[in-house]
Amino acid sequence: MHFMMQEIDKLSSAEMPQGLFPDGKRYNSFVGYFRRKYGERLQKIVLDAGFTCPNRDGIVGRGGCTYCDNAAFHPSYSTAGKSLRRQLDEGIEFHKVRYRTTEHYLAYFQSYSNTYAPLERLKQLYSEALSHPQVVGIVIGTRPDCVDEEKLDYIAGLAENHVVIVEYGIESCHDVTLRRINRGHDFAAAQKAVHMTAERGIDVGAHFILGLPGETRQMMLDSCSLINDLPLRSAKFHQLQIVKGTRMEKEYEERPLDFERFTLDDYLDFFADMLERLRPDLFIERFAGEVPPRFVNETPWGLIRNVELLRLLDARLAARNTWQGRLLQSF
Repeated sequence: MHFMMQEIDKLSSAEMPQGLFPDGKRYNSFVGYFRRKYGERLQKIVLDAGFTCPNRDGIVGRGGCTYCDNAAFHPSYSTAGKSLRRQLDEGIEFHKVRYRTTEHYLAYFQSYSNTYAPLERLKQLYSEALSHPQVVGIVIGTRPDCVDEEKLDYIAGLAENHVVIVEYGIESCHDVTLRRINRGHDFAAAQKAVHMTAERGIDVGAHFILGLPGETRQMMLDSCSLINDLPLRSAKFHQLQIVKGTRMEKEYEERPLDFERFTLDDYLDFFADMLERLRPDLFIERFAGEVPPRFVNETPWGLIRNVELLRLLDARLAARNTWQGRLLQSF
């Protein structure tokens, strides 16, 4: 489906079409989609399977992405060196505290690039995770330059009998940004990978970071049309958080004016601006991120949890009388 942007003054007084989003929200909730499709909440269990990335081992670069410290965003039970079965068992126990009625789980291969290995190694790891009696599917986090036809054919086979999502770290739609953060691939690589994956009937997700150095708010808004043109099922958006010890921390110290820094109030309005420009059938899995305070020098939003952020976003959209895709008109 194709969309074009159209700023229409009369929309400011329009009402959201009834039934546009079945969860009673003003955007398309990925959690709600999962509940409707599978009849229950499927909680992800984060796994570290010992992968690395081609911009770390010298294949395309060294040092990894300038913002990256994997320790800042994976839980304590997910540790390289532990067996996958042990990580899954400990992860299930960890999540039972909050989600007591959850019965089934998704093995989330999150750390680094989880297709960056020979196919036989991937088969071994994915099969081991899927053999767990409470695991009904896998989510594979990876880079656009770490897939090929053979790997995607295998993953498509898994998707015939399991829940399977391939989640690409795209981060930015602008090549100048991707070069600056040492990503090691361009946006064209992301476009190719997403299309190759979707053509096989695999659900595709993508991850984007808002506030990367050099990107203006207008550049981020302009990304929406490029995102809309990708055959994505879902998308995650995170505000940039500058982690201690990363190269980006040093860059921020040296050139702070190159960074768009959002207050919480700013971010709620800015993300509402983005939602208005994103096609309404794109599921929004996350719109902000949390990094444990020990990993950052400042917590400008305070110690706010994701559930409260979601409540604030709902309230802001209602106050503005707006919704996902409001400024789009199909043709």
